[in-house]
Amino acid sequence: MTERVGFIGLGVMGRPMAQNLIRAGYRMHVCARRPESLEPLVAQGAVACASPAELAAGCDVVCTMVTAGADVEAVVMGKAGIMAGARPGLVVIDHSTIPPATARRVAQTLAARGVDFLDAPVSGGGQGAIDATLSIMVGGHEPVFARAEPLLRRMGKTVLRIGDSGAGQVAKAANQLAIVLALVGLAEAFTLARASGVDPARVLEALRGGAAASRVLEAMGPKMADRDFRPGVEARLHHKDVQIALDCAAAVGLAAPGAAVAAQTFNALMARGGARHDSSAVLTVVEAMRRPQASGSSA
Repeated sequence: MTERVGFIGLGVMGRPMAQNLIRAGYRMHVCARRPESLEPLVAQGAVACASPAELAAGCDVVCTMVTAGADVEAVVMGKAGIMAGARPGLVVIDHSTIPPATARRVAQTLAARGVDFLDAPVSGGGQGAIDATLSIMVGGHEPVFARAEPLLRRMGKTVLRIGDSGAGQVAKAANQLAIVLALVGLAEAFTLARASGVDPARVLEALRGGAAASRVLEAMGPKMADRDFRPGVEARLHHKDVQIALDCAAAVGLAAPGAAVAAQTFNALMARGGARHDSSAVLTVVEAMRRPQASGSSA
């Protein structure tokens, strides 16, 4: 591969995504806040850069995978950010999950410098990043997408241009809304099973064989059945994402009552100190809302 690719943000998702690009033959430059995050990539031949500006100066394409909209703006437009080292013709691809309005603002700012931008959030979790089977939802101009598509297909199985700038983030908001609603539904289902004296593991097996079967059930059902809340996807991330979905809904005049309930449930989990727990820990919030059974029987 002749294109020089930079990757900023080498966490649970970003690191395996960058590694897949290295395996595909791209010449990789990397930048991260924690030096230890760079080591596995450097061992595979990547060039470590001291700042996003330095990375951008030596690359044709820069991918970012950070946490929130403010992080993307800091990486792109902050001191020693991508813009400080960018040349006209550079393509910036942001894989973070951020508000659509932020993606559009970043796209406009970069366009004024002759730099193209794609918002390309992903779904599929850490294992999808490792296996290069992510779903990648892209917003941006068609010619820019066409240029970036071969690279994106080295990281994802489903790669779709949704529309213009911000459209990828709208699709991701819809994706996350469906997920968090499913999480709350599963939490209620397993709480119902336990409260009724039924083995949640047996209920899980039954759900797997019926219409309730889903990827969310496969990922989160065993955790809820076993009450295993060790972090996979940290709850703080789904908390952020459902707020983005609510803001998107408000922007188009949609009430989104399910999103409101999910947001309140994740708010409660944050208040209980569950930010760094797995999102399956929403189960504890539902359990805490259970009313004590009335003594005696009603006539």
